[in-house]
Amino acid sequence: MTHRTHLLFPLALLACIGIVQATEPAPASPQARVRVAFDRNGETGVRAEGLADVAAGRALTADDPARIASISKLVTTIGTLRLVEQGKLSLDADASELLGFPLRNPAFPDAPITLRMLLSHTSSLTDDAGYWNVPLGEDIRLITGKPEAWDATHAPGTYFRYTNLNFPLVAQAMERASGERFDRLMRRLVLFPLGIDADFNWSGSSDDAIARAVVLYDDAGKPQKDDLHGRRPGCPVIEARDGSCDLSRWQPGVNGTLFSPQGGLRISARGLARIGRMLLNDGTLDGVRVLSPASVALLATPVWRFDGANGVIGEEDEPNRGGFFCAYGLATQHLAQGDGKTCRDDLFGDERPRIGHSGNAYGLLSGLWIDRAAGTGVAYFATGVANDSSGAHSNFSATEEQGASGW
Repeated sequence: MTHRTHLLFPLALLACIGIVQATEPAPASPQARVRVAFDRNGETGVRAEGLADVAAGRALTADDPARIASISKLVTTIGTLRLVEQGKLSLDADASELLGFPLRNPAFPDAPITLRMLLSHTSSLTDDAGYWNVPLGEDIRLITGKPEAWDATHAPGTYFRYTNLNFPLVAQAMERASGERFDRLMRRLVLFPLGIDADFNWSGSSDDAIARAVVLYDDAGKPQKDDLHGRRPGCPVIEARDGSCDLSRWQPGVNGTLFSPQGGLRISARGLARIGRMLLNDGTLDGVRVLSPASVALLATPVWRFDGANGVIGEEDEPNRGGFFCAYGLATQHLAQGDGKTCRDDLFGDERPRIGHSGNAYGLLSGLWIDRAAGTGVAYFATGVANDSSGAHSNFSATEEQGASGW
């Protein structure tokens, strides 16, 4: 916290003589925020403040799980690469073969769409038809069959557009390749090997994790998500149209939206730090190998770079947000790659390349970032904050810049 009491009299005097100009009110402080810094060997600093649950008066800790938003995409991709390593999926096969139904942009019917394109947001899909709202027992083609789900101007593989819908399709390919439900598969492939008590949509989280759930508040302080009061959600997926929640109706590779692979991971900042440490250690943590060094190197390699005209550099559903997608890999944002003018992605303000992912939803802003050369990283999230581009040296928000560099 910054103390400004000693500045009050000078500022008041300057205002009286007309030197200080009127400014917009300062943005509200986060409801709560947490930051875990780490290196290859362990945590190097932990800081938390505020309330995870205002009504209960429960303070936030580094062990409290929150709906971490789009960092979920990076974690989903780690599971995907495990299946690639096992030979169950191929990054460059036609996704139609992996999904068991034709996945084609109607404007480019002869252009295959690959898993690599889905993971790197170069598939030519858009979110204009939705990406999460397919009820239990129904098929994702309710969305992909709509014309507005597709970019009719740019062929697959030629243009970057950040699109959540890519990841339910990735989850479906994972289910079809393994025969396992996505949430259970991710526990087996990623979360349990790393010793992390986390899950997608609370479906398999422990009682302790449920009791520690972080309530997500908007910037006005109103609860938006996960106001659980210590109780497990009645249904972890979108209910069937008749209101039922019978998960025995699940079928592999039919509805990848169910467990929110694009944003529904509930995980603590300490859990995120373990994922970051695994990546810093070329795929291992505490003697357990999760990814091969080649797969980690793949995550660290951009698939797309902004050249001024080959993509949308901002989040199209966030009008208060400037462009910071300047280079992107397989569900990895690559920082300090932009020109500092049109595309401003130097979140840390030190021009050092980093990889990881940001997240925002329901008043939460989050980040997991690693500096592979330095062997360091940071995981953070804040609740009750506006999603804007108020940062000093990037088009991220001031809250995110503070989370990245400390506050």
